[in-house]
Amino acid sequence: MEAQSLPAALALVAGGGAGLSPERQAALGASLPLVQRDYRFERVWFWGCIQGVRGAYYIAEGLGPDRAAPRSRLYSLNCLDWSLLTPATKEMLALAEQVKGRFQGDPSFEYSLSEINAEAHSVYNTEVVVSITEEARLIATVELIDREVGIVPRGAFVKTPLGSVYENRHFEGLSLVEAKKLSSYFHFTEPVNLKNKTLLEKADLDPSTDFLDSLEHDIPRGSWSIQLEKGGTVVVLRSLLWLGLTFYHVPMTKQFGYVYFGTGEKNLDLPFML
Repeated sequence: MEAQSLPAALALVAGGGAGLSPERQAALGASLPLVQRDYRFERVWFWGCIQGVRGAYYIAEGLGPDRAAPRSRLYSLNCLDWSLLTPATKEMLALAEQVKGRFQGDPSFEYSLSEINAEAHSVYNTEVVVSITEEARLIATVELIDREVGIVPRGAFVKTPLGSVYENRHFEGLSLVEAKKLSSYFHFTEPVNLKNKTLLEKADLDPSTDFLDSLEHDIPRGSWSIQLEKGGTVVVLRSLLWLGLTFYHVPMTKQFGYVYFGTGEKNLDLPFML
């Protein structure tokens, strides 16, 4: 969610019970504009908070003019001092998915993972121990959450013929009827299902706005909860796959965004709960 409108945006998603203390909000209001200035970002988003056993990680994202470009991510332990995170790699993502349990709250903490090498195991019956730091796990977890449940309303961004993605200045919000449909929201990441559609299915799509994957085809079905709050003036979507991810949109306005307040653990039991 936008750093400039953080207090108002947090009030819209407070129905889930998560939020920030006034002290944390004041600290973010003072530090995020400095982050935007020092790193020369065009826009700064407050991504959310991952709660650990002994502390919490507060995450912010810096964006440039092209919204499709890789985002710069920063984390803080006190909402004042920010450290830049390195981009996620395939190795980080693979190792992070093997780690189970809560975050500790210490970026230098190391998790030890046992990997069985097939060739070595057949000859020497040995295991290879691989370690991953909590900072690397944090990088991978934020990347996975953004890929799987980071969403935007349909029409909020447009794609140019050159492939760049920019904010749609003509976007005035979804109508209340459209805002209650999963098909009106897109994953704000590289599309996967769109590439598998036939030419007949793509015939009704606008290439400038319908260039992302819709939520209506998410697996498992039922992984999103849509609710109307604040007397029906705010549409709130909550992810059941990554518990703690909340998206809000005020129909007929440009106000939308998402924030994460959770433990950074994926709900792997969801298919058995639906």
